[in-house]
This record gives sequence, structure tokens and C-alpha cells, in this order.
Amino acid sequence: MAENKLITPRKLQGFWELMPSDQIIFSSLLEKIENVFKQNCFVPLDTPVLEYSEALLAKSGGETDKQVFRFTKGDNDMCMRYDLTVPLARFVAMHENELTFPFKRYQIGKVYRGERPQKGRFREFYQCDADIIGNGELSLVADAECVKLFEKCFKALDLDVEIKLSNRKLLSGIMEEIDSSNEDILIILDKVDKIGKEAAIEELKNLGLDDKNCEKIINLTQICGKIDQILPKIKNYSQNELYQTGVKELEEVCMYLKAMGLDCTCDLSVIRGHNYYTGTVFEGFLAGKNIAVGGGGRFENLCSYFSNKKMPGVGMSVGITRLFDVLKADGYFDSQKQSETDVLLVNFDETLMGSLSLMNALREKGVKADILSEYKSFKSKMKEANRRGVKYVIIVGQDELDSGKFALKNMTNGQQQNLSVEEIVDCIKNDRM
Repeated sequence: MAENKLITPRKLQGFWELMPSDQIIFSSLLEKIENVFKQNCFVPLDTPVLEYSEALLAKSGGETDKQVFRFTKGDNDMCMRYDLTVPLARFVAMHENELTFPFKRYQIGKVYRGERPQKGRFREFYQCDADIIGNGELSLVADAECVKLFEKCFKALDLDVEIKLSNRKLLSGIMEEIDSSNEDILIILDKVDKIGKEAAIEELKNLGLDDKNCEKIINLTQICGKIDQILPKIKNYSQNELYQTGVKELEEVCMYLKAMGLDCTCDLSVIRGHNYYTGTVFEGFLAGKNIAVGGGGRFENLCSYFSNKKMPGVGMSVGITRLFDVLKADGYFDSQKQSETDVLLVNFDETLMGSLSLMNALREKGVKADILSEYKSFKSKMKEANRRGVKYVIIVGQDELDSGKFALKNMTNGQQQNLSVEEIVDCIKNDRM
């Protein structure tokens, strides 16, 4: 019989997995963000990873179409979700008669994009989304609420984020004025920072724009500052009706944000990559770094692909995978916690049954207790406790079981005390030793 050939363990490029110590940190970040969503009255939702292609690609276009993971199974043409917003629109359209509006939902889950893996870019990554969907209309207060919610997420993570705000109607109005509806213009403008102004102008010329119109649209994206500073510049930049609507909306959202305690920077170069955005758009950057870690905006017409009713929406998303990757590379996380265990029971062979009873009693009182049940020496078990990075150890001998007092040892500072079960619970929960 031929020997089985061992398969070399490997994973696909761009797909994420963490060691337990990192996963513990990452999970804590997700929990903090989820708590912010709950505190701000958003309800949870979880949509399928797979969607029918006709639904997921209803309004994608551009680079997104090239990045989706698409395949067929039998007669079904399917895609893996590339974001959480389009599935939300499909869900709302399916259940519009069962929901109350404005519908405020959050979702934390993985999305998939078949782009080239590189630093800060993955093919599988988490998004932390929150959206507000209206029925017929949706106040611009919702736009401000999503921007403020974005800031709150980073405050919960003890991080400063610089938020840059704009409105897509400004650029859309200029495009109307110059009589161009080519959405490739927005793709070019979205990467001016990467390729430079001159290269962007050349690409715009290749789309048929003349020098004057290239300068007009590029110069608009160079305007940046507080709303009071830039308002005189942008009010008379164009008399196009759509453009002027964008100016008024930008000013109104900034007014609501100030009432909520947030004074944003307006940066008209912010466009956002997805072409379903129609009004307010914003991006967040780690303070002191030119690294985008999320954003969002308003999508007035997305649900129209699934329903005849007008259901405008606005949302925000934290790119938590990229954020974690950046922070880890910067040495932001100093925790070396290897497990979720509060205390490890180190028993002798003859005290295993009593140790199991003690472990169960501690767990029922909310202490995350574990046991090394293998028949190994006391010394090897203490070494294993150190290797796991567990802070507390309970030594369980027969005398301890008979007396009901157990030796609790702090592995960090070496302190040790003989305590009852109730005292152990209090000591561990309040970190008193």
C-alpha cells in the first residue's frame, strides 16, 4: 500500500487568520464597536455571505465588478458579498412591510474582494457597518448621526480619528455643467492623491475633457477646510442646480454635527469608491497618519433596484481589519494574553475529582476557570501555566479539599494566599492580589 502523501499546510493569499493572542485583542475591538452601535439604538442584522449575482451587482460597476468572487452552482449565479450595504438594501426591500422606519441596523461581518493582496489590503476582511434607512424620505440629521457614530467607534477604541466630509452632488453638478456623465471621471478623481494632479489631468483629457474643464473639476477637489472657511469659495464656484444643492446639504450636515459636538473638516477630494453614493460622503483617517480606516455616505437610490418605493439611506463603516493590521505593525497592542482563562487549577493525581468540582463551582460564579487534567508532574503543570500566560493559579491538594481553603497564586508578582471559594471569586473578579 502506497504511503499517504502529506499535504503542506498553507492558506490562500489575502485571507486572514490570527494567533489566539491577537484574536483575543481583535475580538475585544469588535465588542467595543458593537457596544457603541447598541448604545446608539441600532439593531443587529446578519445577511448571507452568498447573494444572487443579479442582486449583489445591481449597482456596482467600475472596479467592483472586477473584484467580486463570482461563480455558479447548478443554475444559480452567485457572488460573495463585497460589502454589507447592498445586501442591506436587498433585505430592506424584502421586508419593508415588517420593518419600522427609519430602520437603524448594524452588522459586523466578513466581506470578500478579489483584489491584489498587499499591505493593508486583503481579500477577506471584516467590516463594522451601521446604516439608517428611511421610507420615502430621510432627514440629513441621519447623515450627521452616522458621521458622529463613526467618531464614537474610534473613541471607544481610545483612538483619535480625523474625519473628512464632502458631498457627491458637488462633483456631480460640475459634471453636469461640463456635459459629462462618464463615471470614470470619479474614479480618476478618487486617486489624485496617489497619482498626482498632472497625471490625473492627463487621464481626464483621455476621457475627452478639455484643459479648462480639467482644471475646474480638479481644482474643486483641492478645496479643504472648516465649513465656515470654504463656504465663500464654493458657493459661487458653479451655479449648477445640483451643485448648489450639494453646497446646502454640506452646510446643513455640518450644522447638525456642531450641535452633536463635532466640527469636521470639509475635504472635497473625498469621493468614496462605490458609485451608489449620491450625497454626503466621508472618510476617517488615523490622526497623524494618512491611512483611511473607514467612512460612509448617503445612498438615495440603492433600494430602488429592489423596490418601487423610495427608501433613501445613509451609513458608516469601520475597516476594522485594516485598522488592526496598522495598529499591530505600530506596536499599539502590548497585551500578551494567550487565553481567556482567569485561573488555572493545578491538581495532584488523587485530587482530580475534587478539582473538577471546584472548577465547576468557579465557572458557575462567573470565573473562567480551567484545569490541567493530564497525569503530569506538579512542576510540569506550573510550567504549562506560565506558558499559557495565565495570571492566577489554584493549587489543589487533598489538604486544601479537606479544609475548603485553596492556595491562590498570582503568577505575575508571586503572591500566594489560602482562600475560600468565595474569597477566590472576589479576588479574581476584582484583581485584588
